[in-house]
Amino acid sequence: MPNQDLVAIVLAAGRGTRMKSALSKVLHPAAGRPLVHFPVRAALAAGASRVVVVVSPENHDSIAAYLSGAFGRERVRFAVQDPPRGTGDAARVGLTSARSPSRVAILCGDTPLVRAEDIQALVSALDHTPGAELSFMTCTLSEPGSYGRVLRDQAGEVRAIREAKDLESAEEARIQEVNAGVYAAHAPFLSQALEGLRADNAQGELYLTDVIAAAAARGGALGVAGSEEAMLGVNDRADLAEAERRLYQRIAVQHGRAGVTVRGAPRIDDTVTIASGAIIDDGVSLRGRTEVAEGAMVDVGCVVTDSKIGENAMLKPYSVVIGSVVGEWAEVGPFAHLRPETQLDEKARVGNFVEVKKTRLRRGAKASHLSYLGDGDIGENANIGAGTIFCNYDGFKKHRTVIGANAFIGSDSQLVAPVTVAPGAYVATGTTVTSDVPEDALAISRVKQENKPGYSKRLKARLQAVAREETEKLKVDGTK
Repeated sequence: MPNQDLVAIVLAAGRGTRMKSALSKVLHPAAGRPLVHFPVRAALAAGASRVVVVVSPENHDSIAAYLSGAFGRERVRFAVQDPPRGTGDAARVGLTSARSPSRVAILCGDTPLVRAEDIQALVSALDHTPGAELSFMTCTLSEPGSYGRVLRDQAGEVRAIREAKDLESAEEARIQEVNAGVYAAHAPFLSQALEGLRADNAQGELYLTDVIAAAAARGGALGVAGSEEAMLGVNDRADLAEAERRLYQRIAVQHGRAGVTVRGAPRIDDTVTIASGAIIDDGVSLRGRTEVAEGAMVDVGCVVTDSKIGENAMLKPYSVVIGSVVGEWAEVGPFAHLRPETQLDEKARVGNFVEVKKTRLRRGAKASHLSYLGDGDIGENANIGAGTIFCNYDGFKKHRTVIGANAFIGSDSQLVAPVTVAPGAYVATGTTVTSDVPEDALAISRVKQENKPGYSKRLKARLQAVAREETEKLKVDGTK
């Protein structure tokens, strides 16, 4: 249940210049969602009644459009930081738009691995520690690098956070406990502390971390140990790849605990739904709004985007499925390609090196190998032979091919759309179909074969002589 006294502020106004992209940093996708989606979702899952996202004038429209659509305008609101004056100023801008909550959580928009549990731990520590004004997540790193160090007194109480560029001694540089950048605070204290910030530091900015010292001076700054993963921020494309790798690992574990067999290291987007009993094998990519039903098997190397895979369906290795529906007990692949608006009904089968686009294969229909089927409707139990092509495009418009139930299309046939092969009809191997085939009829359009006895030897001799003559000419020309 949302806690009406808790509002989250997500800082997303950074320019993200190290991403080297025209796209706002927090809108770069990771595991199928923009980076900023994850901390906003975590805050709402932690019980925040609403989230205020602090943006810049440049990225306001794009971030607001996405988050409003994803979470709703009542749950997510926006505050513009202009000009950029540091994280402390960004938090002040967000708090001003937060409608006077009693408690505030603060997160960064580029930390996709932060969880609801991380935020709840900080809020709980704040609520259950008398005199506490602020809590923040800390982590202990063997190589703290550019992270701000947590300074404690001899009694172990937090005194301040010192940013790496402002470290005052080698002793401070050796501190391994760092600030993870996630906070919870009582709003009246936070408002007062933010108004008192000064830009007397190496960056010339208002540091949010300086409110730690203000809280400590009032006897209430709590450092709460959290996971190293939660603090992973994305500053460049390498960070993005690492964050996405960890998201995929997390998603695979979640599906495994929900009853899905997950083998190896598939890439399953956060937007994908998989029913228990399904099997997802190594190297699979499941993207977008894909749904995989109970008992379905997605074998090694398949790439599935925005598609529905029915119960007990089988996607054999290295098949590509985009914007399509694969019905119950249907089979696809290996090495098949289902393009958008393809539909395979129950027990339909598309085999190796078959490409299908905007075509429906009805129950039991099959195209086992080496065919292109575009803009068609293939009836129940029809058989499409190897090398069949639906010639659906005349250079200006697409046309449909209709194959009736129980029809048989022989190998190496071309069906020039628009054309209909009626139920039960038989198209002989090597036929080019240019007009409709009636029910139960045989269509055949082969050129008559002619055999010339003994001609093979004479033909080979002539061709060999031509080749020898050309070789000798090249030798002569090369010596000139």
